[in-house]
Amino acid sequence: MMRQSGNAWAFSAVIGVALALTIGCGPSAPEKGAQEGPKGVPDLPKEPVTLNVIDVAGNLALTQDAIGKYEKEHPELVSKVNFTKAPAPELAGKVKAQQDAGRVDLDLVLTGTDGLSAGIEQGLWLELLPNYEQKFPDLEANYLEPAARMQELAKRQGIVVSYYPSGPLIEYAPDRVSDVPKNADELLAWAKAHPGRFAYARPANSGPGRTLLMGLPYLLGDKDPKDPAKGWDKTWAYLEELGKYIKTYPSGTTDTMEGLGQGSFDMIATTTGWDINPRALGTVPKDAKVGTLEDFTWVTDAHYMVVPKGIEPDRLAVTLDLMAYLMEPAQQALAYDKGYFYPGPAVKDVTLDEAPAASQKVIREFGRPEYDGLIESRPKEPPVETQALVAAFERWDREIGGSKAKKE
Repeated sequence: MMRQSGNAWAFSAVIGVALALTIGCGPSAPEKGAQEGPKGVPDLPKEPVTLNVIDVAGNLALTQDAIGKYEKEHPELVSKVNFTKAPAPELAGKVKAQQDAGRVDLDLVLTGTDGLSAGIEQGLWLELLPNYEQKFPDLEANYLEPAARMQELAKRQGIVVSYYPSGPLIEYAPDRVSDVPKNADELLAWAKAHPGRFAYARPANSGPGRTLLMGLPYLLGDKDPKDPAKGWDKTWAYLEELGKYIKTYPSGTTDTMEGLGQGSFDMIATTTGWDINPRALGTVPKDAKVGTLEDFTWVTDAHYMVVPKGIEPDRLAVTLDLMAYLMEPAQQALAYDKGYFYPGPAVKDVTLDEAPAASQKVIREFGRPEYDGLIESRPKEPPVETQALVAAFERWDREIGGSKAKKE
């Protein structure tokens, strides 16, 4: 089964996050265990502890092997690591319930910007920086520049652990598409000439759909690409016109990939990872091609590590040590994985040659030689702030695609 990356299913119900914020923004109960109080990293325990890791962003595909390595290398610190996964909208409520009960069982949270923001709004996360900065020396300087910008969104309460310049890109079947669009106007003209053959999934439930939504303001020269409510006049008009030639909006990215592979669509919205990984898995033919639109801007994405308030000092000490371990270049190299968050590493100077042989094989067989040049040469911007993006999703559902969206 195709993996759901953070940019796909971590946002799959981000509107639910907004609802969680609306109903759950009261102050959290006083925490037991680790507090915001005395600063400095707690001493490592004398006996090994059990750690509980929850993933709401698909990040374990990039980090679980490294976490397993840490467990094997440090039996004096870790007796066992338990892994769980959950939808991002459930995260804030789960953590807050544990904090209100005075028993926080979760130690490390792996999340996208949605779960990160929900927890920040409700005061759920420990302030990692500067409180524990000695575990993360030269953090900002070690990041790739776009990852450092994504780190700013964490408001000192999270650590970017993986990063990629998402898109927007278009993917097409070369045997069915000869007149490949070179800019946004040509994409619209192509869709008009081939009704029902271009597709993108509902943005609230699709990384490529969301990335296309956020990338269009840059392509169209809109007034303020970061303000969907007041700065996207050209984008909303474009989406409305494009929608005349789209028969249905799939509920998720996998449906668009399967549609391209099976011939239901000839061209779809994609990202670097959603291009590489489905071809490696055989969902999309290996010979599918990718195109860029003139003057496009990469919309970036990232995964974060956050720590709930209230965990016991012994577990906090080991959790921080594990987090620091995951930022080491050798562990960052594992983030190349099978290409679905390509490239993946958040820190500088981690090359594909340092990745596992299996990752190198996949990237070299299914990757695109042009990606590295495009990543280097094209501008990169962080995504729209979460609350504004939720409003954009709601407007898209209401005015653009709601009546044509495929129900899950």
